[in-house]
Amino acid sequence: MKEFLLLSICVTVVWGASLKPLESDDIINYVNNAQTTWKAGRNFHPKFTSDYAKRLCGLKRKLGKSSLPLKEPVDVGNIPKTFDARKKWPNCMSLKQLRDQGDCGSCWAVASAAAFTDRLCIATNASWNGHLSAEEVLTCCKTCVDTVGCEGGYDDRAWLYFKTHGIVSGGDYGSKEGCQPYKKQPCEHHVNGTRAPCASLDPMTTPKCQTKCINKKIKYKRDHHKVSESYALTNVQQIQKDILENGPIEAGFDVYTDFLSYKSGVYQHTTGEYEGGHAVKVIGWGVQNKVPYWLVANSWNSDWGDKGFFKIKRGSNECQFESDMSGGIPIVN
Repeated sequence: MKEFLLLSICVTVVWGASLKPLESDDIINYVNNAQTTWKAGRNFHPKFTSDYAKRLCGLKRKLGKSSLPLKEPVDVGNIPKTFDARKKWPNCMSLKQLRDQGDCGSCWAVASAAAFTDRLCIATNASWNGHLSAEEVLTCCKTCVDTVGCEGGYDDRAWLYFKTHGIVSGGDYGSKEGCQPYKKQPCEHHVNGTRAPCASLDPMTTPKCQTKCINKKIKYKRDHHKVSESYALTNVQQIQKDILENGPIEAGFDVYTDFLSYKSGVYQHTTGEYEGGHAVKVIGWGVQNKVPYWLVANSWNSDWGDKGFFKIKRGSNECQFESDMSGGIPIVN
């Protein structure tokens, strides 16, 4: 009888945790009444639960230091007070676009491929202006994952993969652009929208690795793009210098429940539980109401947050944001 009672309690606890609402009015009201540096609102459908957030947060947090070498410090010179990569390199169209990871824990692959894409365009002075394939990283980098790509992966290992193997071209879902476009369908995480509801799709299924292009005019082996070096950055000014010279960088950070409800302002953790690790693309920085911030592109589509973007406090390693940044230098053919 005692064993049955214990089992019943355990099942109730696990079931209750999985059914916990993803966003609650209590958290939204708490943030908005706390006179903090940001505003909260509803981004997700009321029926979505906490386990859904954990699926989106697919970055595997490293227990030790990054597998990438720390980039050698350079003279940073004068760092501007504000910077937006979209304005410095307006001819690189990928800088203005948001990628959507869909119902898959592929943020680590999407963010790394997006940052590499921007850097390759910048390195070629926009003569190369396509997209690199998040699909190949997600499905083929076996050292990047513990199981399969949609169950999460390691962002630093993605950059090692770019150096040793490289990735082919590939646009968004349904674009037919490049060698291997993304196969996970964009979906509606939100209350209302034009995309298919995420709940209606097959969750977490990772496509199979392919060693060919869907576009017969592109040769798979000839289409791979690599970096000459990949590295980690942890010093704020060194990070800024690297973005100024080479373009957006990838960052990993800890996501708490309140972040899911971000709408505007400079985010800093205010309330809520840890939900998981998430990878994003950093495109600049600035100061708002005397609060320094990083300017960041998310991968939860344009209905989330501030039209798909967010700001997070800079200079204090908010949510471990400045302890997990990765980048690389593209090889220009």
